[in-house]
Amino acid sequence: MGTFTVQTMNAIAREGLELFSDVFAVSAEAVNPDGILVRSAKIDTDEYSGLLAVARAGSGVNNITVDKATEKGICVLNTPGANANAVVDLVFPMIGVYMRNIYEGIRFCQSLVDVEPSRLSGEVEARKKAFRGVEIAGKNLGVVGLGQIGVRLANGGIYRNMHVKGYDPKPALENIHLLLPEVRVTKTLAQTLADADVVSLHLPLSPNTQGLVDDAFLAKMKKGAVLVNYARGPVVAEEAVLKALDSGHLRGYLTDFPTPGAIGHPQVLTTPHLGASTSESEENCAVMAVNELMGYLEYGNIVHSVNFPSVQSLPAAKVNTRFIMINRDVPGMIAFATNAISRYGINVSSYINESNGTIGYNIIDLEAPVTSSLIEEIEENDNVIRTRSIQFK
Repeated sequence: MGTFTVQTMNAIAREGLELFSDVFAVSAEAVNPDGILVRSAKIDTDEYSGLLAVARAGSGVNNITVDKATEKGICVLNTPGANANAVVDLVFPMIGVYMRNIYEGIRFCQSLVDVEPSRLSGEVEARKKAFRGVEIAGKNLGVVGLGQIGVRLANGGIYRNMHVKGYDPKPALENIHLLLPEVRVTKTLAQTLADADVVSLHLPLSPNTQGLVDDAFLAKMKKGAVLVNYARGPVVAEEAVLKALDSGHLRGYLTDFPTPGAIGHPQVLTTPHLGASTSESEENCAVMAVNELMGYLEYGNIVHSVNFPSVQSLPAAKVNTRFIMINRDVPGMIAFATNAISRYGINVSSYINESNGTIGYNIIDLEAPVTSSLIEEIEENDNVIRTRSIQFK
C-alpha cells in the first residue's frame, strides 16, 4: 500500500501520534492530505480536493462542514465517550461549588489576608453563615441528552443519592443499557424538566439543538432551579437565560462557555472551556481518533462516523483489491455494482453493504485489480458519490 498523507490541526496528544505506522506521512504542513486529524480548528472540507476522511479528537463536529463532506464522500469521524469522564469530573464539582457557595466562600477567605492573626478566627465564625449552602443528596437532577456523557452524569447523580430523570429525543440503545436502573428515562422533555432542581445539558450542537434552551424551555423548569451547560455554548439562548436569572425564575447558571453577558453576572459561574481539558481526556481522544483514521484510510473500515454507517472487515489472504463504493441510499445499487464487476470477469470474494438511511457504503473485496474502465463505468452512475480502490497485492 502507498503512503497516506495526514495533516494535523491543533496539538494532538503524543500518545495518539505515536500509533501511526510508517505508511503514514503525518505533519501539520501536509498539502492536499488524505486525512485530517483535528481538535477545534475550523475545517471546510471543500478546500481539500483529495480528502478522504476527517477525524475529530472529541465528540462534537460543529467545527467541520459535515454536510459538504457527505456530498463529496468524505467520512467524518469522532470520538464519543473519550472525554466523558473529564466532563463529568468537572460538572459535579461545579454543581457543588455553586450549591455550597464555595466560590463566594473562597473569595471571602482571600479577603482576610490583611486581618490580624488574633482576629482571623473570629471573623470567619462571624461571617460564615452568609455562605451556608444546600446538599445535592436528595435533590432532583434532570439530564438532557443521554449520550456517553449524559449517561455517566445520570449514574453519577444516583451515586450521590440524587433522584435522576433523563431525556433524549433519539436515544442510542447501547447508551441506555448503561444507565443504572434507578435512572428514570422520560418520554418528554417537559417530564425531565418539571421538578428538577438541577438541569444539566449534554447535547451535540446541530440545527435542531441550537438555541434549544429558550424562553419556552426555561418556562418548563421549576422556579429556583440551576441550569448547567457543559455541552455547547449555542445550545443555550443566552438572553433568555439572563432574563430568567434576573426575574428570579432561575437560581443559577453554570457554563463552560464564557461570554460578555455571562462573566459579569452574579448568578453565573463560568469555566474557560475546560470540560475535556485533562491529560487523560486528550490522550484518549487522540488514541481513538488516530485508530479510527488509520482504519478508514488503510482498510475502509468505519467506526464512530457521524455521516457514514459503521462497518468493519479485514480482507482475506486471497483478496487483491478492496473496492469501496459510496452511494446515495437508493434501491438497486448492490445489483448495479455486482453486475458491473462480473462483466469484467473479476471474482468477488466478499461484499458488505451498510446504510444509515442517507449513505450506502459498500466494501467489495476482489481477487483481481480493478481497471480504470470499470471504475469509470461505476462512477458514471448518478447515485455513486465516490469510489476508492485499496490495493493489497
